Amino acid sequence: MSPLLLLLPLLLATATATAKTTAVASVTAAAAAAPTRDDRGGGPPAPPSPVPPATPPWPEQFHAVVITNLSARGGGLQLIDLYYDWPRGRDLNIVRDQLSREPQWNVEWANGTAFLFDAASCATFQFAVGLLPPDWKARGAAYLGRDRVDGFDCHVWSNFVFARYYEDVATGRPVSWNFNGMQRHVLSFEAGAVLQDSSKWQAPAYCFTNTNGGSRANAAASSS
Repeated sequence: MSPLLLLLPLLLATATATAKTTAVASVTAAAAAAPTRDDRGGGPPAPPSPVPPATPPWPEQFHAVVITNLSARGGGLQLIDLYYDWPRGRDLNIVRDQLSREPQWNVEWANGTAFLFDAASCATFQFAVGLLPPDWKARGAAYLGRDRVDGFDCHVWSNFVFARYYEDVATGRPVSWNFNGMQRHVLSFEAGAVLQDSSKWQAPAYCFTNTNGGSRANAAASSS
């Protein structure tokens, strides 16, 4: 399977952000308003929900090295250099497949535009939702309690992007996350790190001219 095809579901997952955020908010409000079994006289009260801790937001800029195991999907390993740059409204994933000579590039912008390309082809997407803001945990994310992952004691969160997001209790750094059914593990995390080479953020010309195998897609409709 083409490495680009393996990455496409990751982009498409963000297209449903608006609908899923509304659904999570509705369910949370309904759960808060519903009486416990004790209130209805039907048995002991339900256990209380975990109380969200006061964890710090993401740094506005950071660099993380992430590994993904795709063997369950017929692939190999991926090593990803992730650069998050909220002040400039962008992030970049440089994806290296196991034993592959050339990386793939995934540049995402706050306006919902995303480019997924390699040396041979490019796909351009337009999503209704752009980057996650640094304070995404305070914007409707569900706190699921604590768990131990990769040897770290972690706070666990969930939102419309992360089925499970694991954050080190001691440092607040991300440890792992389940993104569209794939578990990613953070090997290193540098708060404040910035990719200075501006050319790395620039999608190639064939992303705009629809040549060299380029394609376009608009995912805005699927988020409504």
